[in-house]
Amino acid sequence: MTWNNETMIDEFILLAFSNLGDLQILLFIVFLLVYLTTVIVNLITILTIIVDSTLHNPMYFFLQHLSFAEVGLTSTIIPKLLVNLLSENKVISLLGCRAQTYFVFFFGSIQCFILIVMAYDRFVAICNPLYYVAKMNKKFCLLLVATVWASVIPIATVQSTWLLSFPFCKSNAISHFFCDTPPILHLVCEDISWFQTYALIESFILFICPFLLILVSYICIISTILRMTSVERRRKAFSTCSSHIIVVTLFYGSACLTHFHPQSSYGLGNQHLLSLSYVVFTPLLNPLIYSVRNKEIKRAVSRLIRRRMHCNY
Repeated sequence: MTWNNETMIDEFILLAFSNLGDLQILLFIVFLLVYLTTVIVNLITILTIIVDSTLHNPMYFFLQHLSFAEVGLTSTIIPKLLVNLLSENKVISLLGCRAQTYFVFFFGSIQCFILIVMAYDRFVAICNPLYYVAKMNKKFCLLLVATVWASVIPIATVQSTWLLSFPFCKSNAISHFFCDTPPILHLVCEDISWFQTYALIESFILFICPFLLILVSYICIISTILRMTSVERRRKAFSTCSSHIIVVTLFYGSACLTHFHPQSSYGLGNQHLLSLSYVVFTPLLNPLIYSVRNKEIKRAVSRLIRRRMHCNY
Protein backbone atom coordinates (compact mmCIF):
# COMPACT_ATOMS: atom_id res chain seq x y z
CA MET A 1 0.00 0.00 0.00
CA THR A 2 1.42 3.40 -1.00
CA TRP A 3 0.40 7.02 -0.62
CA ASN A 4 1.46 10.25 -2.25
CA ASN A 5 0.67 12.52 0.71
CA GLU A 6 1.67 12.46 4.35
CA THR A 7 -0.46 9.85 6.11
CA MET A 8 -0.87 8.64 9.66
CA ILE A 9 -0.65 4.86 9.79
CA ASP A 10 -1.47 2.34 12.48
CA GLU A 11 0.22 -0.75 11.04
CA PHE A 12 3.11 -1.93 8.87
CA ILE A 13 3.47 -4.89 6.50
CA LEU A 14 6.65 -6.98 6.88
CA LEU A 15 7.53 -8.16 3.36
CA ALA A 16 10.60 -10.32 4.01
CA PHE A 17 10.30 -13.91 2.72
CA SER A 18 6.73 -13.25 1.47
CA ASN A 19 7.71 -14.19 -2.09
CA LEU A 20 9.05 -17.64 -1.22
CA GLY A 21 5.73 -19.51 -1.33
CA ASP A 22 5.89 -23.02 0.13
CA LEU A 23 9.52 -22.48 1.19
CA GLN A 24 8.13 -20.41 4.05
CA ILE A 25 7.08 -23.67 5.75
CA LEU A 26 10.65 -24.93 5.59
CA LEU A 27 11.93 -21.60 6.94
CA PHE A 28 9.37 -21.80 9.74
CA ILE A 29 10.70 -25.22 10.81
CA VAL A 30 14.34 -24.08 10.61
CA PHE A 31 13.76 -20.83 12.56
CA LEU A 32 11.59 -22.59 15.14
CA LEU A 33 14.31 -25.17 15.83
CA VAL A 34 17.00 -22.47 15.97
CA TYR A 35 14.88 -20.30 18.28
CA LEU A 36 14.06 -23.16 20.67
CA THR A 37 17.70 -24.24 20.73
CA THR A 38 18.85 -20.66 21.38
CA VAL A 39 16.44 -20.18 24.26
CA ILE A 40 17.11 -23.60 25.81
CA VAL A 41 20.91 -23.37 25.57
CA ASN A 42 21.01 -19.83 26.99
CA LEU A 43 18.59 -20.70 29.79
CA ILE A 44 20.67 -23.77 30.66
CA THR A 45 23.73 -21.50 30.80
CA ILE A 46 21.92 -19.06 33.11
CA LEU A 47 20.54 -21.84 35.35
CA THR A 48 23.89 -23.60 35.57
CA ILE A 49 25.64 -20.39 36.64
CA ILE A 50 22.96 -19.73 39.27
CA VAL A 51 22.93 -23.19 40.89
CA ASP A 52 26.62 -24.14 40.63
CA SER A 53 28.69 -22.37 43.29
CA THR A 54 31.96 -23.00 41.39
CA LEU A 55 30.73 -20.56 38.73
CA HIS A 56 29.96 -17.75 41.19
CA ASN A 57 32.63 -15.38 39.95
CA PRO A 58 32.55 -12.18 37.87
CA MET A 59 33.23 -13.77 34.46
CA TYR A 60 30.23 -16.08 34.68
CA PHE A 61 28.06 -13.45 36.35
CA PHE A 62 28.53 -11.23 33.28
CA LEU A 63 28.05 -14.20 30.94
CA GLN A 64 24.71 -14.81 32.65
CA HIS A 65 23.55 -11.30 31.73
CA LEU A 66 24.84 -11.67 28.16
CA SER A 67 22.80 -14.88 27.78
CA PHE A 68 19.70 -13.14 29.15
CA ALA A 69 20.11 -10.29 26.65
CA GLU A 70 20.45 -12.80 23.81
CA VAL A 71 17.24 -14.57 24.83
CA GLY A 72 15.53 -11.17 24.98
CA LEU A 73 16.77 -10.11 21.53
CA THR A 74 15.74 -13.32 19.75
CA SER A 75 12.40 -13.41 21.59
CA THR A 76 11.70 -9.86 20.40
CA ILE A 77 12.06 -10.81 16.73
CA ILE A 78 11.68 -14.54 16.02
CA PRO A 79 8.16 -15.27 17.40
CA LYS A 80 6.66 -12.59 15.14
CA LEU A 81 8.70 -13.90 12.21
CA LEU A 82 7.37 -17.41 12.84
CA VAL A 83 3.78 -16.15 12.87
CA ASN A 84 4.32 -14.24 9.62
CA LEU A 85 5.82 -17.26 7.86
CA LEU A 86 2.55 -19.16 8.44
CA SER A 87 0.20 -16.25 7.84
CA GLU A 88 -1.08 -14.47 4.76
CA ASN A 89 -1.51 -11.33 6.85
CA LYS A 90 2.05 -10.22 7.62
CA VAL A 91 0.99 -7.11 9.53
CA ILE A 92 2.51 -5.61 12.67
CA SER A 93 0.71 -2.81 14.50
CA LEU A 94 2.34 0.56 15.08
CA LEU A 95 2.41 -0.21 18.81
CA GLY A 96 3.91 -3.64 18.12
CA CYS A 97 6.53 -2.10 15.82
CA ARG A 98 7.36 0.50 18.47
CA ALA A 99 7.78 -2.21 21.12
CA GLN A 100 9.88 -4.38 18.82
CA THR A 101 12.12 -1.45 17.88
CA TYR A 102 12.55 -0.50 21.55
CA PHE A 103 13.57 -3.99 22.69
CA VAL A 104 15.90 -4.53 19.73
CA PHE A 105 17.75 -1.34 20.74
CA PHE A 106 17.51 -2.29 24.42
CA PHE A 107 18.89 -5.83 24.27
CA GLY A 108 21.34 -5.04 21.47
CA SER A 109 22.81 -2.19 23.53
CA ILE A 110 23.10 -4.44 26.58
CA GLN A 111 25.11 -6.92 24.54
CA CYS A 112 27.53 -4.17 23.46
CA PHE A 113 28.12 -2.90 26.99
CA ILE A 114 28.28 -6.32 28.65
CA LEU A 115 31.03 -7.32 26.21
CA ILE A 116 33.02 -4.27 27.41
CA VAL A 117 32.50 -5.28 31.03
CA MET A 118 33.61 -8.85 30.25
CA ALA A 119 36.74 -7.51 28.51
CA TYR A 120 37.50 -5.32 31.55
CA ASP A 121 37.10 -8.36 33.81
CA ARG A 122 39.66 -10.31 31.76
CA PHE A 123 41.96 -7.25 31.70
CA VAL A 124 42.01 -7.00 35.49
CA ALA A 125 42.34 -10.79 35.93
CA ILE A 126 45.38 -11.07 33.65
CA CYS A 127 47.07 -7.66 33.84
CA ASN A 128 46.44 -7.00 37.57
CA PRO A 129 45.88 -10.44 39.12
CA LEU A 130 46.93 -9.38 42.63
CA TYR A 131 44.15 -6.77 42.73
CA TYR A 132 41.49 -8.88 40.96
CA VAL A 133 39.62 -10.09 44.04
CA ALA A 134 39.65 -6.64 45.63
CA LYS A 135 38.58 -4.82 42.45
CA MET A 136 36.04 -7.25 41.02
CA ASN A 137 34.09 -7.77 44.23
CA LYS A 138 30.39 -8.54 44.27
CA LYS A 139 29.30 -4.96 44.96
CA PHE A 140 31.37 -3.57 42.07
CA CYS A 141 30.10 -6.25 39.66
CA LEU A 142 26.50 -5.46 40.59
CA LEU A 143 27.22 -1.77 40.07
CA LEU A 144 28.67 -2.44 36.60
CA VAL A 145 25.67 -4.50 35.52
CA ALA A 146 23.18 -2.02 36.99
CA THR A 147 24.93 0.80 35.12
CA VAL A 148 24.68 -1.16 31.87
CA TRP A 149 20.96 -1.86 32.26
CA ALA A 150 20.15 1.69 33.37
CA SER A 151 22.16 3.37 30.61
CA VAL A 152 20.42 1.55 27.75
CA ILE A 153 16.91 2.62 28.79
CA PRO A 154 17.22 6.26 27.57
CA ILE A 155 19.07 5.11 24.42
CA ALA A 156 16.31 2.68 23.43
CA THR A 157 13.51 5.08 24.47
CA VAL A 158 14.78 8.08 22.50
CA GLN A 159 15.57 6.24 19.28
CA SER A 160 12.43 4.08 19.14
CA THR A 161 10.11 6.97 20.03
CA TRP A 162 11.75 9.42 17.62
CA LEU A 163 11.91 6.90 14.79
CA LEU A 164 8.20 6.13 14.83
CA SER A 165 7.10 9.73 15.37
CA PHE A 166 7.93 10.60 11.73
CA PRO A 167 5.13 10.92 9.16
CA PHE A 168 5.05 8.21 6.49
CA CYS A 169 3.91 8.91 2.96
CA LYS A 170 5.69 6.44 0.68
CA SER A 171 4.29 3.15 1.95
CA ASN A 172 3.51 1.10 5.02
CA ALA A 173 5.43 -1.92 3.64
CA ILE A 174 8.76 -2.65 5.37
CA SER A 175 11.15 -4.71 3.28
CA HIS A 176 12.41 -6.65 6.27
CA PHE A 177 11.32 -9.34 8.76
CA PHE A 178 11.27 -6.96 11.74
CA CYS A 179 11.02 -3.24 12.45
CA ASP A 180 14.59 -2.13 11.83
CA THR A 181 15.70 1.49 11.53
CA PRO A 182 16.96 1.80 7.91
CA PRO A 183 13.91 0.25 6.18
CA ILE A 184 11.56 2.34 8.33
CA LEU A 185 13.47 5.53 7.49
CA HIS A 186 13.08 4.65 3.82
CA LEU A 187 9.31 5.22 4.23
CA VAL A 188 9.60 8.64 5.87
CA CYS A 189 8.62 11.71 3.82
CA GLU A 190 10.18 14.30 6.16
CA ASP A 191 13.73 15.55 6.60
CA ILE A 192 15.60 12.99 8.71
CA SER A 193 19.02 14.67 8.82
CA TRP A 194 18.85 15.37 12.58
CA PHE A 195 17.80 11.82 13.29
CA GLN A 196 20.61 10.46 11.11
CA THR A 197 23.10 12.64 12.99
CA TYR A 198 21.78 11.32 16.29
CA ALA A 199 21.87 7.73 15.00
CA LEU A 200 25.48 8.22 13.86
CA ILE A 201 26.48 9.50 17.31
CA GLU A 202 24.63 6.62 18.95
CA SER A 203 26.34 4.11 16.66
CA PHE A 204 29.68 5.58 17.69
CA ILE A 205 28.76 5.19 21.37
CA LEU A 206 27.31 1.70 21.02
CA PHE A 207 29.65 0.12 18.48
CA ILE A 208 32.84 2.07 17.81
CA CYS A 209 33.68 3.08 21.41
CA PRO A 210 33.05 -0.40 22.88
CA PHE A 211 35.02 -2.03 20.08
CA LEU A 212 37.98 0.31 20.59
CA LEU A 213 37.92 -0.21 24.37
CA ILE A 214 37.81 -3.99 23.91
CA LEU A 215 40.61 -3.79 21.35
CA VAL A 216 42.83 -1.73 23.68
CA SER A 217 42.13 -4.06 26.60
CA TYR A 218 43.11 -7.12 24.55
CA ILE A 219 46.27 -5.46 23.27
CA CYS A 220 47.24 -5.02 26.94
CA ILE A 221 46.13 -8.57 27.79
CA ILE A 222 48.07 -10.18 24.93
CA SER A 223 51.13 -8.07 25.73
CA THR A 224 50.97 -9.25 29.36
CA ILE A 225 50.49 -12.89 28.35
CA LEU A 226 53.48 -12.82 25.98
CA ARG A 227 55.68 -11.53 28.80
CA MET A 228 54.78 -14.49 31.03
CA THR A 229 57.71 -16.87 31.50
CA SER A 230 55.59 -19.94 32.29
CA VAL A 231 54.17 -21.77 29.28
CA GLU A 232 51.39 -23.21 31.44
CA ARG A 233 50.37 -19.75 32.68
CA ARG A 234 50.33 -18.46 29.12
CA ARG A 235 48.19 -21.37 27.94
CA LYS A 236 45.73 -20.90 30.81
CA ALA A 237 45.53 -17.14 30.26
CA PHE A 238 44.86 -17.54 26.55
CA SER A 239 42.21 -20.19 27.23
CA THR A 240 40.28 -17.89 29.58
CA CYS A 241 40.19 -15.16 26.90
CA SER A 242 39.71 -17.19 23.72
CA SER A 243 35.95 -17.69 24.13
CA HIS A 244 35.36 -13.99 24.70
CA ILE A 245 37.54 -13.05 21.71
CA ILE A 246 35.53 -15.37 19.45
CA VAL A 247 32.22 -14.01 20.76
CA VAL A 248 33.35 -10.38 20.31
CA THR A 249 34.55 -11.11 16.76
CA LEU A 250 31.30 -12.86 15.90
CA PHE A 251 29.14 -10.12 17.43
CA TYR A 252 30.93 -7.11 15.93
CA GLY A 253 31.54 -8.84 12.61
CA SER A 254 27.85 -9.62 12.09
CA ALA A 255 26.75 -6.23 13.51
CA CYS A 256 29.06 -4.29 11.18
CA LEU A 257 27.98 -6.29 8.14
CA THR A 258 24.34 -5.67 9.09
CA HIS A 259 24.45 -1.96 9.94
CA PHE A 260 27.42 -0.51 8.06
CA HIS A 261 26.82 -1.34 4.42
CA PRO A 262 25.19 0.53 1.51
CA GLN A 263 21.47 1.01 1.98
CA SER A 264 20.88 0.33 -1.71
CA SER A 265 20.84 -3.37 -0.89
CA TYR A 266 17.80 -3.09 1.36
CA GLY A 267 14.96 -5.35 0.37
CA LEU A 268 17.33 -7.89 -1.14
CA GLY A 269 17.98 -11.36 0.22
CA ASN A 270 21.53 -10.58 1.31
CA GLN A 271 20.26 -7.96 3.81
CA HIS A 272 17.91 -10.51 5.35
CA LEU A 273 20.72 -13.05 5.64
CA LEU A 274 23.02 -10.50 7.28
CA SER A 275 20.31 -9.55 9.78
CA LEU A 276 19.63 -13.22 10.51
CA SER A 277 23.30 -13.77 11.32
CA TYR A 278 23.13 -10.93 13.87
CA VAL A 279 19.76 -11.53 15.56
CA VAL A 280 19.32 -15.31 15.14
CA PHE A 281 22.56 -17.24 14.75
CA THR A 282 24.93 -15.18 16.93
CA PRO A 283 22.77 -15.63 20.09
CA LEU A 284 22.72 -19.37 19.33
CA LEU A 285 26.47 -19.70 18.84
CA ASN A 286 27.65 -17.59 21.80
CA PRO A 287 26.61 -19.97 24.63
CA LEU A 288 27.79 -22.94 22.57
CA ILE A 289 31.21 -21.31 22.17
CA TYR A 290 31.49 -20.75 25.92
CA SER A 291 30.24 -24.27 26.67
CA VAL A 292 32.47 -26.10 24.19
CA ARG A 293 35.64 -24.14 25.02
CA ASN A 294 35.14 -23.87 28.79
CA LYS A 295 35.80 -26.93 30.95
CA GLU A 296 34.25 -25.33 34.04
CA ILE A 297 30.89 -24.82 32.32
CA LYS A 298 30.97 -28.33 30.79
CA ARG A 299 31.64 -29.87 34.20
CA ALA A 300 28.95 -27.70 35.82
CA VAL A 301 26.36 -28.70 33.20
CA SER A 302 27.28 -32.36 33.69
CA ARG A 303 26.81 -32.00 37.45
CA LEU A 304 23.46 -30.29 36.92
CA ILE A 305 22.25 -33.08 34.61
CA ARG A 306 23.41 -35.80 37.03
CA ARG A 307 21.71 -34.00 39.89
CA ARG A 308 18.42 -33.82 37.96
CA MET A 309 18.67 -37.50 37.00
CA HIS A 310 19.39 -38.44 40.61
CA CYS A 311 16.35 -36.46 41.80
CA ASN A 312 14.13 -38.24 39.25
CA TYR A 313 15.21 -41.60 40.57
